[in-house]
Amino acid sequence: MTKPIEILLVEDDPYDAQLTALAFRRGKIATRLVVVEDGVEALAYLREEGPYAGSPRPDLILLDVNLPKKGGRQVLAEVKDDPELRRIPIVVFTGSDADEDVLSSYDLHANAYVRKPTDPEAFTGVLQAIHDFWLRVVTLPPA
Repeated sequence: MTKPIEILLVEDDPYDAQLTALAFRRGKIATRLVVVEDGVEALAYLREEGPYAGSPRPDLILLDVNLPKKGGRQVLAEVKDDPELRRIPIVVFTGSDADEDVLSSYDLHANAYVRKPTDPEAFTGVLQAIHDFWLRVVTLPPA
């Protein structure tokens, strides 16, 4: 049996985190979803600091733009500047439809920018599409 795909969700909205977990549970590929609520916690997880010492490296990061403590763009910049972390694909998954957020995310080397639908059914459908693409079609970098 292959190990589950590790996904780090950086999301401060508990409802969106819950919907995301539900959507990934419905997938046919074994996934392990870890949720952190802010940018500081995300970087601590990725760097295996403090309570996250020994945490598995995620195969995929789903990152909200608007986060407390440290914003999503800052997290994206720091991850893509770090030679140990930069190969982890990052999908910016956010409610923002601001052109500035789209452009700055791609300028900071996001692998994709996906707007969160407000309708729960559409939200789940978009996450299923992300799941299918990133976990069925794409070859992820080896750990």
